[in-house]
Amino acid sequence: MNKLQAMEVFIQVVDCGSFTKAAEMLNLPKATVSTLVQTLETTLSVKLLHRTTRQVMITSDGAAYYERCIQILSDVRDAEESLSRHRLSPSGRLRVDSPTGLSSEILIPALPAFFERYPDITMELGSTDRVIDLVEEGVDCAVRGGELLDQNLIARRIGVINFVTCASPAYLERHGMPQHPRDLERHRCVNYFSAKTGKILNWDFTRDGERIEVALPGAIALNDSNAYVQAGLAGLGVIMMTDYLLIEHITAGRMVQVLPDWSIDPLPVHIVYPQNRHLSAKVRVFVEWVSELFAGHPNLRLQAPKAVVASSATVLETV
Repeated sequence: MNKLQAMEVFIQVVDCGSFTKAAEMLNLPKATVSTLVQTLETTLSVKLLHRTTRQVMITSDGAAYYERCIQILSDVRDAEESLSRHRLSPSGRLRVDSPTGLSSEILIPALPAFFERYPDITMELGSTDRVIDLVEEGVDCAVRGGELLDQNLIARRIGVINFVTCASPAYLERHGMPQHPRDLERHRCVNYFSAKTGKILNWDFTRDGERIEVALPGAIALNDSNAYVQAGLAGLGVIMMTDYLLIEHITAGRMVQVLPDWSIDPLPVHIVYPQNRHLSAKVRVFVEWVSELFAGHPNLRLQAPKAVVASSATVLETV
């Protein structure tokens, strides 16, 4: 038995909670995964997992062994990287997840520079506004906007997302220019709903200490930022979206900003990765590259050092 491979397999089974999912992630037959874990248990003379027809649960001995396996494999990778050219030229497949708007407008246009710097890395970039489970879906790291709730993630703050409210000239010609957030209650608005909960998000505005939160009427609600912008361009109603997706349309006259004296709370942007995983060279260089990318973007960079806000996720602050 390859002990290190068996440890990798055991860790994946624990993370996925399933032999079938672990086999898919590792691209191994399920029988091989099962055999390796069973052989590991036989060698150790310890039961690591409780198996039922519905789920796999880790034993107390298994939990202790799991933590040691994480550390051992991390040490092995550190040793390999210190003696390998991969430290200077990271290689391999990198799985990343990012919201659709950030992917299409920020990451993808900049990726040629990344691949020129790191030609031996290949990337699978998932673009979705749905918050995924990184461990369950085998993703190395993700760019996320908003507050962080997952305590199993390490988070590095890399920027901030600002919002703007606007509408198409054709829409405003038909319905008029709103002067106050309450005026929007008499307008048609394009709503955004959570891909996770299905809940339509309220609209928040602030001015001179006054704060207004409203639920607004609309003929359509979407859960994809690029589709949301297209709805605004089509004249379906007033929209509230990230400024980096709208600034080009506003400059070109395809959209008009409304309620410019009312501000909208910005969202922090983090790059996150599982805390129980060794940060490989390919992930490390991508984290640094994305941080540089956001630091150089006028609409996304942090304007000043921010205090770290306590949260259930481990947050590394950067400017």
